[in-house]
Amino acid sequence: MNVSRSAAVLACALALSSPAQSTSAMDQACGGTFSQFVADLKSEAAEKGHSVTAIDGFFANVRQDPEVLRADRRQGVFQMPFTDFARRLISQNRIDNGKANARRYAEVFDRMQRDYGVSPGVLLAFWAFETDYGQVQGDFNTLNALVTLSHDCRRPELFRPQVFAALELYEQGSFDPRTTTGAWAGEIGMVQMLPEDILTNGVDGDGDGKVSLKTSAPDALLSGANMLRDLGWRANEPWLQEVTVPSDLDWSLTGLDQPRPASEWQAMGVRVREGTAADLPAALVLPQGRRGPAFFAYPNFNVYFEWNKSFVYVLTAAYFANRLEGAAVFNAGTPEPGLEGEEMKQLQRKLQARGYDVGEIDGILGAGTRDAVQKVQQELGIPADAWPTRALLNRL
Repeated sequence: MNVSRSAAVLACALALSSPAQSTSAMDQACGGTFSQFVADLKSEAAEKGHSVTAIDGFFANVRQDPEVLRADRRQGVFQMPFTDFARRLISQNRIDNGKANARRYAEVFDRMQRDYGVSPGVLLAFWAFETDYGQVQGDFNTLNALVTLSHDCRRPELFRPQVFAALELYEQGSFDPRTTTGAWAGEIGMVQMLPEDILTNGVDGDGDGKVSLKTSAPDALLSGANMLRDLGWRANEPWLQEVTVPSDLDWSLTGLDQPRPASEWQAMGVRVREGTAADLPAALVLPQGRRGPAFFAYPNFNVYFEWNKSFVYVLTAAYFANRLEGAAVFNAGTPEPGLEGEEMKQLQRKLQARGYDVGEIDGILGAGTRDAVQKVQQELGIPADAWPTRALLNRL
């Protein structure tokens, strides 16, 4: 979440986030006027070899959707600490429905494990969080969302290729630009996949000759598993495991960027709460510092970030996958209160002033801010657990 941007791009993003922004002002976003931007897309589509008939039919009713931009700007939920975020997303109803769907689609999950090496809980967790097991798939017009976000200045390099992927799906007969709907960011179906991912990893799981991620759970689940494998998922390996940590651990060794064999952590007194540690490299993750929950993050955990860049979302999804497969509720511990909103921004500014690269001053505890916090903690001679507190803010 702490991705560095140029000042111009950041200024444009901040301007577009204003609720008073007029339609004409949005029309003049980083991509120029919206109508000219669509004309440029049509020209590029022709250069790529698409027919005039297909291009005209595909773009015939496209329009800019300001609600998409507003949704893109209001992602404050990712500022919540892990324990609060997890409790918000993981309800007993989602657990019960997850177990019921695991039974209902047992043959699909068996095939997933056999063919892709992905454990059932992993896709069940994504299915739950993305669409409540297919019940809430989003009602944004997908083409409008993709073109709006391509025209926008924040992440055009992500969304512009998705427009042409959707055009290809349209030519195949599996995308209707007028009626296909999904999430505000252009994802489609029960596990919310972008058009490029559907083209590359779509699987006809129910054998009807079509890939229907909106209406077919087998298609959606196996397509999601295929995408994870394509992103680097290591077959039949774990992803996350809760641990307990000794009070005298060298906290500067923790963090996603410092994996070491699980056996080395065990020699330092780290213990798994359930089962046995895998014979794999493991990073010791402390989402709320040394007094909060603690986890081994195995290599597959990093693949989650290819699905979603938010640390708190990724950790919650990985943990929920374990819960759905029978793991106990995590030990919340007694973490010190963290920083929120403006306090986090103050901390980021102070770290930046000391020469640390925190990326965007966004109030979100992302990878860059965590790394900077850990380094400044070492500099100050206090436990370097990468968890920002008011005490740290006051020291700075």
